[in-house]
Amino acid sequence: MSSPTTMPVTTATLAVPDGTLYFEVRGNGPLVALVAAPMDARAFGPLADLLATDHTVLTTDPRGIRHSRLHDSEQDSTPVLRADDLARLLTHLDAGPATVLGSSGGAVTVLALAQHHPQAAHTVIAHEPPLLLLLDDRAELLAREDDMVATYRRGDRLGAWRKFLANANITMPEEMIQGMFAATPDPQDAADERFQYLHTLQGTTRYEPDIAALRDGPTRVLVGLGADSAGELCDRSSRALAAALGVSPTMFPGGHIGFADAPAAFAARLREVVTG
Repeated sequence: MSSPTTMPVTTATLAVPDGTLYFEVRGNGPLVALVAAPMDARAFGPLADLLATDHTVLTTDPRGIRHSRLHDSEQDSTPVLRADDLARLLTHLDAGPATVLGSSGGAVTVLALAQHHPQAAHTVIAHEPPLLLLLDDRAELLAREDDMVATYRRGDRLGAWRKFLANANITMPEEMIQGMFAATPDPQDAADERFQYLHTLQGTTRYEPDIAALRDGPTRVLVGLGADSAGELCDRSSRALAAALGVSPTMFPGGHIGFADAPAAFAARLREVVTG
């Protein structure tokens, strides 16, 4: 969990046809939105504080996660639906067009935003999107992902997370894995985890962006990549996306969640990217 915020934060909800979206706003100035999936707004708190000194910063819980509730809790969360949510939030704030940074599943969200709502943001930064269909070994990766989800459905939480890490090519010490995934999570974290495995994960990793629309559309599309992510699945998928778009990856400090692990360095780099 992120450290407590140090900037004044306005929290609110916005009704959408199939639920309610929770969002937070900090600061004043040009609009920057920070989004993830399945991580919620808390993960961006320190980064948002740093940016809010001269920006209006939007953070949000993605649909079906934490405070963003769906009328049907068994409805799937797709990148297109999350992009629709984000477009509604940006319109509601009426402070755009925005710079939008999306991380992991949120990176796939912002690609869908640029494709389906190209006037909502002047720049989107897709930081390490897990787009399996862009990879040559996609059949093997998708089969392993199906097995991972089936393992979770059987009630083997630790086994599912081991397979998740293996598929993502992320190495962790055994004591860290046990500490993170062996114990029973609190009810809200358990509900969010279930929604991720059963209703968010596969629709996100199997999203196929329209490369031509992203390359030729009015939105500036950048592919973010962590300097410490070399060899991981999202390093591979990010480089594949960048190559398809004909751009070089935009490097950021840290790894897959560098925005949370090193927010000061990440904020400094994000400012360079936005102004550049």
